[in-house]
Amino acid sequence: MVRSQRLLALIALLRSHRYPVSGQTLADKLEVSVRTLYRDIATLQEQGANIQGEAGVGYVLKPGFLLPPLMFTEEEIEALVLGARWVSQRTDNQLSDGAQNALNKIAAVLPIELKDMLDDTTLLIGPSKEMTTDTVDMGDVRQAIRDEKVLSIDYRDLKGKQSQRRIWPFALGYFDEVRVLVAWCELRQDIRNFRADRIFSCELINTRYATPRHVLLKQWRATLHELKSS
Repeated sequence: MVRSQRLLALIALLRSHRYPVSGQTLADKLEVSVRTLYRDIATLQEQGANIQGEAGVGYVLKPGFLLPPLMFTEEEIEALVLGARWVSQRTDNQLSDGAQNALNKIAAVLPIELKDMLDDTTLLIGPSKEMTTDTVDMGDVRQAIRDEKVLSIDYRDLKGKQSQRRIWPFALGYFDEVRVLVAWCELRQDIRNFRADRIFSCELINTRYATPRHVLLKQWRATLHELKSS
């Protein structure tokens, strides 16, 4: 375990105890010597952790200390890279660039040993059987979701029937072969799923839809739960 990870684990251990815990107990759980533990505690205290106690008595972390925001475990680093690689290969150019930029910002402030792990992780994304092609600007669709704005779309269903819809978009699902826009459909007066590759035109209506996005999302999840339970 690298030192930055050990410091993170030490904070987690201290947080799990309401009362002072002995240095020997902490050292045993971290699989380090007591001397190393004392050095780690001193380092955390220098970084602002309100750790009270002393050798032979025990240590307790007082409330209020927050770790620096970019301390990650090995699994967290691998999850970030794997997720970013999936986004880079399975989404549109804007999200792909966003994923890479996010990793670059994280790498710029990571400790050197974690930065090396970020660069060298061997978790890979396999090829997709069929890559979807966007027929509309998905960046505009995501912006409509964020702003809770109405969209006017031309849509062709699975039977080939075309229709124009006014929808309230509130979620976007990404799958290997297709993207699915979840929205309230004014025509059907219900929540509907729209395959993004069947949307042939999309116009933003500068009107905020009536029901907040989080309410629509809650309703949709409740419907899914009912379907699973039936």
